[in-house]
Amino acid sequence: MVDKKRIVVKVGTSTLTNELGNPNLREFDKLSLVLSDVHNMGYDIILVSSGAIAVGASDLHLKEKPTELRYKQACAAVGQCSNMFYYDKFFGEYGQQVAQILFNSEDVENELKKENLTNTINTLLEMGIIPIVNENDSVSYTEIDSEDHLFSDNDKLSAVIAILCNAGKLVIFSDIDGFFDKDPRLYADAKLIDRIDDITEDTFNLAGGAGSRRGTGGMQTKLEAAQLATAQGISVIVTNGAHPDTLYKIVEGRKAGTLFKGKKVF
Repeated sequence: MVDKKRIVVKVGTSTLTNELGNPNLREFDKLSLVLSDVHNMGYDIILVSSGAIAVGASDLHLKEKPTELRYKQACAAVGQCSNMFYYDKFFGEYGQQVAQILFNSEDVENELKKENLTNTINTLLEMGIIPIVNENDSVSYTEIDSEDHLFSDNDKLSAVIAILCNAGKLVIFSDIDGFFDKDPRLYADAKLIDRIDDITEDTFNLAGGAGSRRGTGGMQTKLEAAQLATAQGISVIVTNGAHPDTLYKIVEGRKAGTLFKGKKVF
């Protein structure tokens, strides 16, 4: 049974960094404000946050995003510190305590580890704390440098977390307004699809490749995440991360972005 007062929010690298590849402090601030406010409205919030490698590369003054695994992992180690510094600072401005959880694919494939992970997240939520979750990229290679991506650039990770925690909704903040019938960056007549009840092969055919140059996820991975979550009764909303206050519309039941309706689970 999903918990309608529990929401997983996934934010990507393209939202947390600017065109120069540096941390977008305004976005960190806006996101922290909205999530703290919605939490104050009685909702449990779990934040799945990307951006560690990009922010780490910025901190290390690298001219471009690294391609070699060991440099990616070094950037992730640095970037995780910076990201949590920003989150701790901005959430703290709004009186909200946060906690960091880093894990690998093995932690959800092993039943005992999965149970411990779920218990930790649930306990933090019971204590009124917002968990901030990410793949542990500084030691894991399956997500950042493997053909076999279990979590598909944190989109699928967010769906896995939503399922583990029985969330009622998964909100995926993208760099566009939702799911379109064609790529809105290429076609001026692209139309937003505001609701999808069934994710079919035709739906996947509409999805393009990777989105922003700063992230690695595109609509394909978001569809995979939505397919996974909706099968467990969790509704998924894909919307623009530049406007985190859209979350108010979502909790009020108003239209926002593209809704992938959770299926009834018997």
